[in-house]
Amino acid sequence: MFEYLGTVLVDYDPGFDVLRYLTVRTLGGAVTALMISILMGPLIIKILKSMQFEQHVRTQGPESHYKKSGTPTMGGLLILSSLVISTLLWADLSNRYIWVVLFVTVSFAMIGFADDYIKIKKKSSDGLSSKQKIILQIAFSFISVTYLFYSAETAPETSFIVPFFKDLLIPMSPFVFIFTGMFVLVGSSNAVNLTDGLDGLAILPSVLIAGALGLIAYSMGNQIIADYLYLPHLKLSGELIVFCGALIGSGIGFLWYNTYPAQIFMGDIGSLTLGAILGILAIILRHELVFAIMAGVFVIETLSVAIQVISFKTRGKRVFLMAPIHHHYELKGWPEPKIIVRFWIITLVLILIALATLKLR
Repeated sequence: MFEYLGTVLVDYDPGFDVLRYLTVRTLGGAVTALMISILMGPLIIKILKSMQFEQHVRTQGPESHYKKSGTPTMGGLLILSSLVISTLLWADLSNRYIWVVLFVTVSFAMIGFADDYIKIKKKSSDGLSSKQKIILQIAFSFISVTYLFYSAETAPETSFIVPFFKDLLIPMSPFVFIFTGMFVLVGSSNAVNLTDGLDGLAILPSVLIAGALGLIAYSMGNQIIADYLYLPHLKLSGELIVFCGALIGSGIGFLWYNTYPAQIFMGDIGSLTLGAILGILAIILRHELVFAIMAGVFVIETLSVAIQVISFKTRGKRVFLMAPIHHHYELKGWPEPKIIVRFWIITLVLILIALATLKLR
């Protein structure tokens, strides 16, 4: 909205042109989302408590988590509402990429909301079945990725970018692009969902990765920077940094209340959606491999579950004391804050490595 106002009002006063600057709108989006999250947090927590939207801890989890039962959940509503409001205020709404990420945000939020609501009503840790969630995720992913492919205006938008190579772009057929995109989107959504098991464990890595993807979006949208880094120029991608800025603000605001010991949990409405958002950003920017490096913690968490299940079914033995792997370290006696902060540090290191690939070509 402010971008449009800047376009209209600049005829009356050139000073209003500042509303069209990406940097100004990114900062505005981040601050707006942060303030909404911080200010609305206590009210949302109070409402969720009054409606008895509370966490029901699964009995198979660590005993230390039993005391968390009763903590308000569905805090993802706070993240997503501030994110969407801020994006609508500060982003250029004529940019099709903005509408793609908003569609993914809202559609995956509906899946998460349904899952959380069923858990609350049943007073159980069982919501939608795995099959139901996967079918819905695949359906919304298919719509999003198919649109991206057939709305593409330049070859790089549908090509595979290989890190460490200056000009290596591999064209992708519709089937390969759509299948790969769906895999990344669904996989990322569930990976963040699996990671969201400790206070603040999932939200800060998501914020850090969003920041890194925002930098890539800005670089690819700027012809000079894109040429300098040997990146394909996507003229529409720069606008995504405004969305990423809003996500950073909303995430940090939520972390204020979600940090250990958490006053509120994000629930599946938050974790499933955050993962999907990061996935669709990576797909739009054609940096799926770089995203996989950044999201190493999410990948490890997912692999630990897969390894545990396969090992138990084939050998009758467990590799980890409990999966996902953050529970393994809990049972080894690590304090929860130590696990959380160390996973944050690992994510930061991986992001720096991933960003280094942009220059090492």
